Amino acid sequence: MEIRNITTFVRIAELQSFSKAAEQLGYSQSAVTMQIKQLEEELHTLLFERIGKHVRLTQAGNRLLPRALDILDA
Repeated sequence: MEIRNITTFVRIAELQSFSKAAEQLGYSQSAVTMQIKQLEEELHTLLFERIGKHVRLTQAGNRLLPRALDILDA
């Protein structure tokens, strides 16, 4: 699990947008999508429900978010 992917996950969760997260992090939207895909594949679960241009956390994403914040704080 890469810190970069966790950082991206947290930013998307906060902004509820892949494109806004990409802009703030200085990545292309495709790079952000790839990072989340890697994280989802590693965890064997979907982390976001994609609804048009907005996203929201799945149950698995909601469980991961506090742990991701702890990892980034450590």
